Parts: sequence; C-alpha cells; structure tokens
Amino acid sequence: MPHILIVEDETIIRSALRRLLERNQYEVSEAGSVQEAQERFSIPSFDLIVSDLRLPGAPGTELIKLGEGTPVLIMTSYASLRSAVDSMKMGAVDYIAKPFDHDEMLQAVARILRDHQQTKNAPPAAATSASAKGSADKVVDNSNGEIGIIGSCAAMQEMYSKIRKVAPTDSNVLVQGESGTGKELVARALHNLSRRAKAPLISVNCAAIPESLIESELFGHEKGAFTGASASRAGLVEAADGGTLFLDEIGELPLEAQARLLRVLQEGEIRRVGSVQSQKVDVRLIAATHRDLKTLSKIGQFREDLYYRLHVIALKLPPLRERGADVLEIARVFLIRQSTRQGRPGLSFAADAEQAIRHYPWPGNVRELENAIERAVILCEGNSISAELLGIDIELDDLEDDFTGLPPQSGLGHEPSEPTEDLSLEDYFQHFVLEHQDHMTETELARKLGISRKCLWERRQRLGIPRRKSSDVTAD
Repeated sequence: MPHILIVEDETIIRSALRRLLERNQYEVSEAGSVQEAQERFSIPSFDLIVSDLRLPGAPGTELIKLGEGTPVLIMTSYASLRSAVDSMKMGAVDYIAKPFDHDEMLQAVARILRDHQQTKNAPPAAATSASAKGSADKVVDNSNGEIGIIGSCAAMQEMYSKIRKVAPTDSNVLVQGESGTGKELVARALHNLSRRAKAPLISVNCAAIPESLIESELFGHEKGAFTGASASRAGLVEAADGGTLFLDEIGELPLEAQARLLRVLQEGEIRRVGSVQSQKVDVRLIAATHRDLKTLSKIGQFREDLYYRLHVIALKLPPLRERGADVLEIARVFLIRQSTRQGRPGLSFAADAEQAIRHYPWPGNVRELENAIERAVILCEGNSISAELLGIDIELDDLEDDFTGLPPQSGLGHEPSEPTEDLSLEDYFQHFVLEHQDHMTETELARKLGISRKCLWERRQRLGIPRRKSSDVTAD
C-alpha cells in the first residue's frame, strides 16, 4: 500500500485530504510544516509527498530536496499558480490548484505513483532513451492497461497514428471531443512525443478560472495594473516558454483574452496586463473543447481569426459509445485498477454487467465509466459485479424480461418470436424492431422494449436500422 505524506498547515484541508486518500486505500501520514515533517518522519521513506506551497517556516518546495527523489506534488491557490510553476522547475513532479476536485487529486496521485514506480523499475540503460522516445511511445501504446490511452478500435488506431505524426511538429493542435473522452491525455501524449518533452507542460482549464482573473493568470500583470496587484507577476503562457501550453475548454475563454492569445500565436510574444513592453515566448499551443468553435465564431462568441489559427491540426476524439468493444477493454482495466486500490483482487463483471457496459451510451464517456466502476467495486459484496451495482441509468429491466423469453405486455395482438438463449440484448433489440416496426408506432416500440423514444432513436442510428413508413401504422 503506497505511503503518502501530507504537509498542510490548514487543519481542515489536511484532514479532508487524509480521509479522501485513506478511503482510496492509501496509507497516510501528516504534518503541519516542513519542520514538523522532518522531526516526525524519515521523509525519503514515503512514496509520495503532497504539500502546500506556502507553509509556516519554510515553503513546501524544501521537501523536494529533503525527499531525496521522492516525488512531490505541490498544492496552491490560483492566485499563486506562477509560483507553483516555479516549484516544478525546482523538481516538483506536478502542481494542483486549490480548491481541488477529488477526482482530479486522485488521478494525479495515481499517475505520479505509477510513473515513479515505472521509473524505479526501468533498467538504467533504458532511462536515457525513454526520455526521448520510449516513455513518449508508452503514452499512446494501447496494449498495456496501465497506459493513459486505452483502446483498439479503428478510430483510436487512426488517432494514435495522427498523434505520432503531429507530435514532433510545433503546429497548433485543436483536440475536439465530448467531455470525459480524454482530451488531456491526448495533449500529454503530444507533449511527451515532442522535442519539448523535457520542458514544462502547463495545463489550464479556462472554465475553472474566474473571468476577472483569466487574463492576469495567462499573461501576467505588472504592479498596480489593477486593484490588488501589489507586485508584478508572470503568467502561465510565460511559464510555458520553451514547452507546451494546454488550454482546456478554450471555448470558455473571454473575447478580450482571445485577442491576447491571438497575438501570442501570430507574433510569438506576450504583453503583461498593465505593461507597455512585449516579450518573446516560444510556446506550442494545444487547445481542447467540447464546443463547436466554428459555429461560435459565426455568432460572434469566438474570434474567427483565432479559430483558424487553432485549427491547423484538428484531432477528433470519438465518444465512448462509438468505440465498440473498447468500452469493455477500458472497463476491465478500470476494474483491475479500482479493485487493486480498494484491496479487492479477483473481482469480475457478471454477464449482465458486461451487457450493460456495452449497451449504455455513456454520456459522461470514460470519466463516467471509471466512476461507475469505482462505485461498483466499493459496493460489491461478492466476487462478481452485477449491472445493478454499476448504478447507471440504463433501461434494461423490461428488455431483459423480453430477452429471457417472457411475453411483453399484451394489447396490440402481436407477440415477439421466442429468442434463443444465446441472443444478445443488441441482437434481440434489432430482431424485435425489424419484426414489429411495420405495425407499431415508435412510441409503442419504445414502450414494449422498456426504453425511451430517444434511446430507441439512438439505438436505431447505432445499429443502422432505418425507420420504416407503413400505411398500417398511425404516425406518431
């Protein structure tokens, strides 16, 4: 069980973080300052140190040296993100902004521990080549369950190919896809495969920073530029100089900030808020969004000139519902990961759970899938996870009744043919719709199948079953 040290002077935050980590099967020790940590513990003995940046006595960055190679994750507020970036240059493995999202913290901890373990296990001769090629290739290798991007479908294979082609260039990249599809993983892969891999990758969620602060955070400000600007501060674009800037949810960026970003892309320079001087920066930009920027540009909510600057290379991540068997591959990897974390080895999916995973549309994509499996592992009392434990809103009850051969509710005078025992739910859906759509309306078909009309339409689209017109059926 990994042993984590939390160094945080605010008792409430420290206690909450400890409970979060312990619930996820980590052993946790805590201290309120660097000095207390030194006095109570052997700091290099920990697997990970999570520390606030600003602590009484000495800053959290002191733990980087005291840890003697132990990875240090720095926590900081948005008001001091620039200082957090400085701490990465001093040797911190990553930083996370407070207040942090629980899932974000757990993902960061898991990633850092996994990467640190891989580094320790790597043979010395391979270490040098890994930084240039091997470690980057692993990011897009879909053959190992521990790798960030998982999937073998044709769409993902094409995505891997494009990543390998695009990554070595300095071209701007726009990553498109629904929320939860893994856009940040693509950004990390592009960075790790590029010549900038040893330089910082600065990730910014444009939707998470208040609009009043976004320009200052991205481009920096001079002393006195606005109320509260008591000192000059560099921005995150400047911090990414020589590396990669990843702007997630760029569609939420205010128009004023868009104009400043356009100057960065056109001229390769920034001007801090309140400054008359410009300075050169060398930044590779990767942007991501789930919104249609082209449409937004036509209605004046996104700058058209910025859109075309970003749209040099566009990578489209498919939603999970369009990735076929990938969903089960990903689910099994998550099951291994979560069962190991929860100390529940040997868990497996029951047949109905696999059916539910395969047929549920997963509107929250990979993020929703992982959360569902984590919940199921926690609630599971035996060795088999049922569909019910997944807690997903899939209307399978009536469908499964029909699937087992039980007659549907009467009233229309048509009974479905008896399905064979090995007929899947998807096969049965197709069989039932094709047999009855000539004499049932869409509403009646949906009711018989125990699903909504919207779900019926979506499954028609996915399975390629056209809606038939029949004079015997009254229009819906």
